Amino acid sequence: MERRSFVRSAGIAGVLAAGAAPAIVHAQAQVRWRLASSFPKSLDTLYGAAELFAKKVGEMTGGKFQISVHGAGEIVPALGVVDGVQAGTIEMAHTAPYYFFGKDPTFALGCAIPFGLNSRQMTAWMVEGNGLKLMREFYRGYNIINFLGGNTGAQMGGWYRKEIKSVADLKGLKMRIAGLAGRIVERLGVVPQNLPGGEIYSALEKGTIDAAEFVGPYDDLKLGFNKVAQNYYYPAWWEGGPQVDFFVNTKAYDGLSAEYKAIVEAATAHAHIELQAKYDARNPAALKQLVGSGTKMFRFPKDVMDASFKESMAYYAELSGSNPAWKKVYEDFSTFRRDANLWFRFAEAGFDDYMQSQKL
Repeated sequence: MERRSFVRSAGIAGVLAAGAAPAIVHAQAQVRWRLASSFPKSLDTLYGAAELFAKKVGEMTGGKFQISVHGAGEIVPALGVVDGVQAGTIEMAHTAPYYFFGKDPTFALGCAIPFGLNSRQMTAWMVEGNGLKLMREFYRGYNIINFLGGNTGAQMGGWYRKEIKSVADLKGLKMRIAGLAGRIVERLGVVPQNLPGGEIYSALEKGTIDAAEFVGPYDDLKLGFNKVAQNYYYPAWWEGGPQVDFFVNTKAYDGLSAEYKAIVEAATAHAHIELQAKYDARNPAALKQLVGSGTKMFRFPKDVMDASFKESMAYYAELSGSNPAWKKVYEDFSTFRRDANLWFRFAEAGFDDYMQSQKL
C-alpha cells in the first residue's frame, strides 16, 4: 500500500515537472499591457497610483502579467487616452473622466461635478449604490470598462493673480479649470481653459491664463503654482470628491482569465484607497509650507458660491432635458446626494465642526 501511494505521488510530481499540470494548477499565460496616464510623472500621487496598480498586478501574478506605465504624452496625449483605449491602441489608461466632458457631459458624473459628492459619498455611490453599474453601462458605448482609481478628496479652488472679492471679479478671467466647472464659470463671465496638469505652470507663468486650479497643496506645491500666483482660494465647489478611474479596453479585459480579472479588480481597489490616503496625509504639511512661503489664503465670497450653485443647478436641468444618458445617471446621482447629505449633516459634520474648533 505504501509503495502504491508513493508511485501515485511520484506520478503526480512527474506530471508537474513535465509542465502538464491539471488545469487547477496550470500556470497562467503571459500578458503584456500598456497603461497611459493623463498625469505627469512628477506627481507621485496621481501618476504614482498607476505605478502602484501595475506593481500589484505583477506581484499577484508572479510577474506573468506585466503592465508598463507611461506618463502624459509619452504614447498618447494626456487628453487622448479615451480615444486610445477605445481604439485598442493601448489596453488601459488612468485618468480623470471629467476631462472628456466634451465628448459627453455624462463622463463628468464618473469623476466630479460642481456641488456633487464628497469623496466618501462618491465611493459609496459607486460601490454600494448604482454608480458603477450606470457608468459602466455608459462607458460600454466607448468600448471601455472602468474601475475606481483613487480620489483626491475635496480640492482647493485654485491660484489667482488678483483677489476675487465678488462675482464681478470673475468677468473676463482666463482660468484653467477642469470638467463641467468650465461650463458653469463661463456662465459667470470666466473664459475657461481645459489644460492638462503638465501645461498649467507655463501658461500661468506666461500670463496666458490669469488663474488655475489643479488639486491641492501637495500637488500644487510640487508643480510650483505658488511661484507664479499668490492668492489661493477654497473650496473647489466643483470638486468635492473627484474620482479618477482606470479605463480598460473591453476586448482586452474580456481576453483575460477569470483569475487575472479578479487580480485587476483587487489591484485597482488597492490603488483607490492608497491614493486618497496619500493626499490626506501629505496635504497638511504642504499647506503649512505654502502659507509659510507667502501664499495668501481666501475663502470664496458667498455671492460667488451662491451664483455658482444657481448656475450649476440650471445647467443640470438643461442637460437632463437634452441628454438622455446624462438624465439617467444624474437622476440616480442626485437622489443619492440628497440622502447622503442628510446623513452627513448630522454625524460627520457635527463631529468635524466641533473638532475643528478645538486647539489641538
